[in-house]
Amino acid sequence: MAAREKYDEAVVVAQLHDPNQCKAAFGKVIEHYSSQLYWQIRRMVIDHDDANDVLQNTFLKAWTSIDNFRGDAKLSTWLYKIAINESITFVNKKKVMNQLSIDDDESFLVNQLESDEWFDGDEAQINLQKAIATLPDKQRLVFNMRYYDEMKYDEMSEILGTSEGALKASYHHAVKKIEQYLSEKG
Repeated sequence: MAAREKYDEAVVVAQLHDPNQCKAAFGKVIEHYSSQLYWQIRRMVIDHDDANDVLQNTFLKAWTSIDNFRGDAKLSTWLYKIAINESITFVNKKKVMNQLSIDDDESFLVNQLESDEWFDGDEAQINLQKAIATLPDKQRLVFNMRYYDEMKYDEMSEILGTSEGALKASYHHAVKKIEQYLSEKG
């Protein structure tokens, strides 16, 4: 896709349902959403290589399920939902493979972060990521979507299938836990 060509979701969705244009349209989808989805996945799985694997799985699942996309929601919402589900599946499998208990969850994520050669954050960013790693999965997901992706609650609600009120409460609890963690460690 040329740098000057504007991404028009309605046009791309129509092209996805045209057998003659489907492959090219999906290439546009990959180009347009790769970075956003990568960072959403990366914040959940921590490791760069794992994030790339999950991103590939996300696009593979989207490609094989593209005929099921009816357009009831935005394409980005559908892709985020796939990416989040793939990330959760990956993290759960990794926990089982490493025989982690729930108590080990935080140290597992922190160890992944500290050993990740691609992470180039300063001390404050490392401490923030450690604090985020202490959150329960749902709160971590909600915090990342709101804080990093600046996603609105109504969009998060559509992706996660949770009420806006519950999401606001999860975000509030996450912020409080992060503040507490940082004040204890700082």
